[in-house]
Amino acid sequence: MIVFLTGGARSGKSTLAVTLAERADRPVRVIATAEAVDAEMERRIRAHRASRPSSWAVVEEPLDLVGALRDAGEDVVLVDCITLWLANLLAERDDEEILALVDEAVAIAAGRAADTIIVSNEVGSGIVPMDPVGRRFRDLQGWANQRFAAAATRAYLVVAGQTVALAPSTPP
Repeated sequence: MIVFLTGGARSGKSTLAVTLAERADRPVRVIATAEAVDAEMERRIRAHRASRPSSWAVVEEPLDLVGALRDAGEDVVLVDCITLWLANLLAERDDEEILALVDEAVAIAAGRAADTIIVSNEVGSGIVPMDPVGRRFRDLQGWANQRFAAAATRAYLVVAGQTVALAPSTPP
């Protein structure tokens, strides 16, 4: 089962993901996609680590999410987050390659015996970015979110620490 959590920055997505994973009756593995590229990001990563039980396995994988999902075994997996993974891929891959990796990650997550909790940011509710790279990222993020949400058993929008269940889309 995939549980998909999306929302804005500091909305409570990661906190909810930890709560859901703590309820699991299996070991938990976190796949963290962030890289400590500066002191501020290093502090954010430390805060995320401190918010999770120390008994959880952590795989720091900024690029090979597909491989990390394949290697997760029977653990419940918490992926935090798709947004940083996509940002990490932007310089190395074209859009078609990135979306193929998204599709592969979705298929692996959907086929796992244990739950996969996916955290991702909703970045498309703001203004249109001024530069082509910003627009490219926003578009890729939106397409990735659609793919994960479509495969999810449960999908939620997290806003101001509150959770809104998302219903599957039905064509008009």
